[in-house]
Amino acid sequence: MSDECCMPGRGASPPDDVGARTGHTVDRRHCHAIDQRPIAGGTFVMGDAHGDGLRADGELPLHTVEVSGFVIDETTVTTNDFAVFVDATGYRTSAERAGTSAVFGALVADDSTVVGRAPTAPWWVEMRGADWAHPEGPASDTATRVDHPVVHVSFVDAQAYCEWAGRSLPSEAQWEYAARGGLHGARFPWGDELVDVSGARRCAIYAPEVWGAAFPAEQGTGVGVVPTTSVRSFAPNGFGLWQTVGNVWEWCADRYDPRYYRHSPRLDPTGPDRGASRVLRGGSYLCDDSYCSRYRVSARSHNTIESSSGNTGFRTVARSS
Repeated sequence: MSDECCMPGRGASPPDDVGARTGHTVDRRHCHAIDQRPIAGGTFVMGDAHGDGLRADGELPLHTVEVSGFVIDETTVTTNDFAVFVDATGYRTSAERAGTSAVFGALVADDSTVVGRAPTAPWWVEMRGADWAHPEGPASDTATRVDHPVVHVSFVDAQAYCEWAGRSLPSEAQWEYAARGGLHGARFPWGDELVDVSGARRCAIYAPEVWGAAFPAEQGTGVGVVPTTSVRSFAPNGFGLWQTVGNVWEWCADRYDPRYYRHSPRLDPTGPDRGASRVLRGGSYLCDDSYCSRYRVSARSHNTIESSSGNTGFRTVARSS
């Protein structure tokens, strides 16, 4: 297990028309139209109660946190939601400006678009022409993914969307409190077991039967696979939030420090004052117990603010009125 299971990144370039970018007709009837859930706030024990995480990730010590009330998106921001933002503002993402972004190598058959590989995680490739509208490179689009989470968005991109929508990224404490759905100390939003009584997984993480191989799968194994799922797949947690673990990593507002929990304030912590990277939560479709078990509600990861990848998205919050 290491941070490379979680991301790397940068991004790609666009046609000017948003419809051409996404391969579907943009629904312009709304700005931020994601259904909301009011969270009354309360007290919870934050961190890894089971000892599942890596010490270096900083999931310990357990500490009590009080969270004030807030309102949070039921789902991550979708491809269509992000397309509305781009259409309204002409915004170009970090990936588009850089010209490349990180893609899981199993989705790539053609080496001609690969410009590099992560040295410690070669299944991540830096791919020319990959961006939010072309998740697997220039030949791909999001025509069948209008209700899937937007990916290849950096922290900077998520912040830009929030500014346009009058929203914020959640603090790490808000995110974990909401993701737990009222269950204290549980591994997952639904309890401690990954599978249900029938043996079916309850979230979108790495599935060898989908990719045709145990993690990490060889390049090209998953060509044609749509790795994300609809934002309303599986079941919501006790607060009515969908897929707070699995599917895509979610940006939080906090800077990352693995030692922060040692001195985190009790009331509405917002992370350290300094740090080059920002917190990511929730894991993604590339989490697998053989390598990365960060699809737990206490699990933490991080990346630099301009980094993007094919398994990173976000949801937003607002203060309760």
